Formats: sequence, structure tokens, C-alpha cells
Amino acid sequence: MSKRYSVVGIGNAVVDVLTRSDDSFLNHMGIEKGIMQLVERERAEVLYGAMDERTQAPGGSVANSLAGVGRLGLSTAFIGRVHDDALGRFYADAMARGGTDFVNPPVQEGELPTSRSMIFVSPDGERSMNTYLGISAELGPADVAEDVAAEAQILLLEGYLYDKDKGKAAFERASAVCREAGGRAGITLSDPFCVDRHRADFKRMVESQMDYVIGNAQEWAALYKTDDLEAALAQAAAHCPLVVCTRSGDPVILIEDGADRVEIPVTPVVPVDATGAGDQFAAGLLFGLASECDLETSGRMGVIAAAEIITHFGARPETDVAAAFTARGLLAA
Repeated sequence: MSKRYSVVGIGNAVVDVLTRSDDSFLNHMGIEKGIMQLVERERAEVLYGAMDERTQAPGGSVANSLAGVGRLGLSTAFIGRVHDDALGRFYADAMARGGTDFVNPPVQEGELPTSRSMIFVSPDGERSMNTYLGISAELGPADVAEDVAAEAQILLLEGYLYDKDKGKAAFERASAVCREAGGRAGITLSDPFCVDRHRADFKRMVESQMDYVIGNAQEWAALYKTDDLEAALAQAAAHCPLVVCTRSGDPVILIEDGADRVEIPVTPVVPVDATGAGDQFAAGLLFGLASECDLETSGRMGVIAAAEIITHFGARPETDVAAAFTARGLLAA
């Protein structure tokens, strides 16, 4: 069945704003080095104003995955929410220039500002991230265009948006439309603390509404409240057609239809910047699935894409990942 989009994603539309800074600046501004913390609007405005020689890039977990899929040559679209302000217009334009259709026009009047993450990069490479969620966290079912969801071969949902009921409703609407039209819907668990907060709803989606779910070992353990990873994966695989578990240097586990299990080895790499490794793993995996590759090949593509991203700063590929697939015999030359 031919679809307009290979992959459609729904997630936080966050502008990454970066600047270089030293430890004395971080101390002066009260920024905790090397972590990501959520900040309120007033604090966000103070930090944004204090940034010198800042650079901006469209970010957000699912948006990063879509960028990776797009660089590999497939058609992508993003459902997200930005305000009609300078950062929002920048985000929408940058996504479009990168080849991903940004299908929701920037929102005018009376809404929260566009979401942004102020990232202070220290001389030693540490990133101190201060994220203001803003308008992106207000995404709801009215933002889901049915003609876009129905034209998705694969739909990717970002678990971070699960913190609000309207986000859950948006996911359920989009996944239902996608699946009814013959597409495959899936979700990233995103964060073990988010899973803890919404365990019952996550389990319901995983076990009855998703065709695939991607999570790391900590997220799967949190979902089923167990330290036994194998037990957690077995519970998920009994209901979900494709269960994917990444394990920070250990082989990635993929279980299809409750029985077919593949483990993809990971070559240890000392990361320059681990930001976006999970996002690009998802990009490589979904590229493989959308291209009708087998499960092992798709998993290997995910591992290669993740390895590329940690060799440099930034959450989006800088080298030709498709060429790396070809060099390893995963794509025809």
C-alpha cells in the first residue's frame, strides 16, 4: 500500500539554543553542570537573554529521529506545536528545509511561547541543558490532522508528551487513524520517571494499541515494576507485535510476534557526545522497517546510526549513514 509518508512523528517541538560557557558562568547563573533540568518561563527568558553568540537548531527526540530518517532518503512529516513567534517560525522553517513537512502552522494569540532548551557547552564538552516546555506540551487531539496520520506508513510517538491528558488523547487518535488506514503505530518510552507517573496508561497502549515499542532497559523495568528485564520484555512481547530494548553498550534486543528474538551486538565507542543516540537508533530501525528490511537488518541499521551520532557534538547525523549501511552490506550499492 503506497503512502505519502514513510514515517510521521508526534513529539515536542523544542528549539535547541546553544552557546559556549565556562564553569564560572554556570556557577554565576546557578546552572547545574552536565544535567538536563526543566525550567519555568521566567527562568527560561533570563537564561536565553544571558546567552552570548548563541546558535539555534530544531530539536526534540522524535524530530531528531525524523531528521535521521529523512537524511536516509525517506519522506517524513512532524506533528508538533509551536507559537507564532521568532523561535516558532524558525523551527517550522528549519524542519521544512531539512525535508520534513511541519504540518501544523504556528499558533497565534494568547498561547505559551515556543519551547526551547538552553544548552551551555563547557570547554570539556559537558552539556548543561535547561528546558522550557512551553507550547509544545499543550499538543492535543485537535492538532492531529487525520489526513496526515492516515498517510503514515509508520507512526512514531514520543513518550514525553504523555504527561498531559491531551497528549494521551492525541496519541490515541493518531494511532487509531494510522492503524485503520493500514499503517503501523509505535511509541518510545522516553523516560523511566514518565513511565512511573503513567504506568497504567503506558501499559494499556503498549499491550493493546501499539505495533512496536522502543525503550531502554530502565524504561522497560519501570513499566513492569521489576528488576528482571527478561520478565518485563516477556510481558510486553506477549501483547505487542514488536518489542525493542536498547541496553547502553550491551546487545540490543528485538522480539517480534512474541517468539522471534534477535540480539544486535554493539561495538563499544567512547562517546564525544551521547546526545541523540536513542533518537538515531530509532531513525535507523524505522528506516529499515519502512524499507521492508528484515528484523536483524533493521536492528543493525539502528545500531550503526546510533554509533555515528555519538562520535560528534549534536543530535543529528553529520556523515553519510546510508553509505555506512552500504559498506556493511545492509543496502545495495
